Amino acid sequence: MSSNKTIAKNTLFLYFRMVLVMGVTLYTSRIVLRELGVSDYGIYSVIGGFIALFGVFDSSMSAATQRYLSYDIGKGNIEQLKKTFSCSLTIIIGIAFLVLLLAETVGLWYVNYKMIYPPERSFAVKIVYQISIFTALVGIIQVPYNALIIAREDMSVYAYISFAEVSLKLIIVFLLVYFGSDKLITYSILYFCVTVIVRLYYQYYCRKNYKESIFTFVKDRNYYNELIGYSGWNLFGNVAYVARGQGGNMVLNLFFGTIANAAYGITLQIQGAVSLFINNFQLAANPQIIKLYAQQDSAKMQHLINQVSKFSFYLSFLLVAPFFFNINLILELWLVHPPRYSALLSRISLLCVLIDSISGPLMTGIQATGKIKAYQMVVGCLVFLNLPISYLLFKLDVFQSPEVVFYVWLSISFLALAFRLYFLRKTQGFQLAIFVKRVLFRI
Repeated sequence: MSSNKTIAKNTLFLYFRMVLVMGVTLYTSRIVLRELGVSDYGIYSVIGGFIALFGVFDSSMSAATQRYLSYDIGKGNIEQLKKTFSCSLTIIIGIAFLVLLLAETVGLWYVNYKMIYPPERSFAVKIVYQISIFTALVGIIQVPYNALIIAREDMSVYAYISFAEVSLKLIIVFLLVYFGSDKLITYSILYFCVTVIVRLYYQYYCRKNYKESIFTFVKDRNYYNELIGYSGWNLFGNVAYVARGQGGNMVLNLFFGTIANAAYGITLQIQGAVSLFINNFQLAANPQIIKLYAQQDSAKMQHLINQVSKFSFYLSFLLVAPFFFNINLILELWLVHPPRYSALLSRISLLCVLIDSISGPLMTGIQATGKIKAYQMVVGCLVFLNLPISYLLFKLDVFQSPEVVFYVWLSISFLALAFRLYFLRKTQGFQLAIFVKRVLFRI
């Protein structure tokens, strides 16, 4: 009961955060699209998507950090908890330098020679790209602090900080309306400033409330190797997910230009808003799943995974259904003049959300074991196929409509769900018959 109350309380805090973030995101997107114009909005979407490709390094380490911190808390090992945090922060700083190197070499090559945009926007594209790199670096250094807050299940801080964050984002949107000769550059600079402010406060909060967040350099080479090895296999999986999401954006840019990118950017915002609703519920439960594994309570762990999977689908369906059947009206009310393809892409992407919502707790259950090599190799390769299959379908002129990207995504999501169930059974003895009866049949 205590665990259920904690999950319920944290879910409420995260939903409060979600409502704030979602409301401001939807409103500011409309203003930003109007002020930047469809072409500049598409440029910002492509650059942001390309920078996100480098985010696979920190997101893989984020999953590793959260898993090990939650495991240490579940075991009640405070000294090991301090060690995990310091080692994670050291690795993250190294990752930040690696991302900077890749962004200023491979990234610049893509922007200069492969990215398609109006020639007269060349200077703005290069400036925005550099600003986006530093925005990403600030987010990378924040990873261990966010992971610690999640592991400690102190979700209320997200709600409070999010209130300040969305307030700042509202301010920069209003500033964008009245200031800036080149609004694309102005928006990038203002967004960077907000990111820095939020990152500094997260660090301040952790250092004030959690003693384990005080950094000390650790010389345990074996433990570094363990963390890097775990995050390395997560990296393999994350590359696949970024290839699916942001790689699809780059494929559309090659075949359909920035207009399709604008529609894709709008689609990902809708998909992200709905997914955020589900992710908040799962985020509140994930530490409990890992802690139950650390305590070797497999029965309660399976029960929690089943419950979270089932209710994740219910919650996503409540949002997906009205969006799906009223997408044209919603887009017109939101954006007034939505980019071409927006409605069709959004509908198919929402079906993808429904399927993926079931998989979240399964993924956490597999991550909790630490035995992720085979899982990431199989499921990662499967998810990565989204990118080459979409590219080939366009290149071979089999289809010439951008929604094909999401049809491929939807098909592979079904296969990935089946493989996740297989690996959960293999690594933990997860009872598939119970999952099918209590989750799949009911939904």
